[in-house]
This record gives sequence, C-alpha cells and structure tokens, in this order.
Amino acid sequence: MPYTLLRIHHEDAVAVVTLHRPEAKNALNAVLVGELTTLFGRLRDNHDVHGIVLTGDGSCFCAGADIGEMRDLTPLEASALSEAGQRLMFAIETVGKPVIAAVNGPALGGGMELALACDFIVAGESARFAQPEILLGVIPGFGGTQRLTRLVGKAWAKQLIFTGERLTAADALAIGLVNRVVADDALLPETITQMKTIAGRGGLSLRVAKEVIDAGGDMDLRNACLLERDAFALCFTTEDQKEGMAAFLEKRPARFPGR
Repeated sequence: MPYTLLRIHHEDAVAVVTLHRPEAKNALNAVLVGELTTLFGRLRDNHDVHGIVLTGDGSCFCAGADIGEMRDLTPLEASALSEAGQRLMFAIETVGKPVIAAVNGPALGGGMELALACDFIVAGESARFAQPEILLGVIPGFGGTQRLTRLVGKAWAKQLIFTGERLTAADALAIGLVNRVVADDALLPETITQMKTIAGRGGLSLRVAKEVIDAGGDMDLRNACLLERDAFALCFTTEDQKEGMAAFLEKRPARFPGR
C-alpha cells in the first residue's frame, strides 16, 4: 500500500516513520490517522523490524488533530473520531516492538497524544508540548487524559489539561514527560542510534518486557508481580535466553536468534 502522508525508511532493523504533511504542520486528518493505523499493523507483523522511531517532517512533530475537519462534527461523528484516534494509539502501544517518539518542534493535542502512545520520548531543544483542547471548548480525545496521567501523575496532568499551557523541552524533562533532550540537529541520528542499541537486544524479551510493563500498570502490585513471574519463567523456554546467558558466561557479545 502506498502512503501519501507518511515517509518510511529503514536503518538496519529500525523503521523510521515520518509524518509528512508539512503544509499543515503534520496535523492528524482522517487520512493520516488511517495510514498510521495501517502501517503499525503491518510493522507488528514485519519480523525484519525490531524497533520504530516516529518523528515529524519539517520543524513540527505534529500540531494535533485537524481542526478544519473537526469543527462541524455532530456528537456521533465526534465519538467516531475519538474512537479512530484511540485505535491508532493502541496500535502503536501494541505493535510488539519498542517505539521512540523523536519530537522535533511542537507536539500539540493529538500530536502529544501520539508521542504519549510511544514507549518514551526524546525531544529536540525546540520541542514544545501541550494539550490545548480546553482552549477549543473540548478535552483530549485520543487517550491524553489517561496516558498523560499515568506518565506524570494526576496533578501535572490536570494542570496541563486544565490550562492548555505549553511546556518547553526542559520543562517536559523536569516532570518526566520526556526521557532526554538533545540538540535539534542531533535529534534523529541520536534517537536512531539509541533504537539500534535497543533493537539489538533479545527481541522476544523486549516484547515480553513491554507487555508486562504496560499491562502491569493497570493492575494492583501483587497481581502485576504474578504477571511478571509468569513472563519471566516463559523467557526460559526461548533460544534467546539460552544464547544470552551462554554469551555472558563465555564473555562474548550475544547473538540473539529471536526465538
């Protein structure tokens, strides 16, 4: 399937996905949401891809949902839009591979929700983050009220959603919204390098770790630890575990077969 609003290239086992709607600051219209959802479904089944970097074309990561498409929606249509956006975010979360958002410039509204659906965020110095929906008379609809709260806590989530204020990259780092801030011109190469390092780990254990962390966050501690126990034991049925531990004892780099 050709993509009209996305650019995809591969660097070794890393897929670099770029939103390509620069004339609209990469705003999420229906076409772009659909293409991203389809792409992440395909990346889930692509065994040659071990990690994904998501970024935006030009000087903007993503300015949010396309307000021109939203303005005259009926409540029923708005519900369908929210459902489509949430389906995309779950497609990113459940792709089964690590995903890093490389945020260049503004990540606003749906753009911030897009970044929140990734495993973590690396920000360029010019990055800005906001959930400004309150200024439009609505609230975040693509999962922002929930993922932002889980990441930075209720108080910060309420402040950002209630005010619509923008955070600088440094502010976002201070509250734990982003993991790292780098120079704008180093953002993509450094993020790709980091993802290549992660993608070189055991693919099966990466997938299991991602699933346990995500699922455990919605459980009480005791049941989450039981989930971890079972997943830990499952790792001992894999060739990756045997190779990883043999390589450690033999003092050599591991060559994970992904089985």
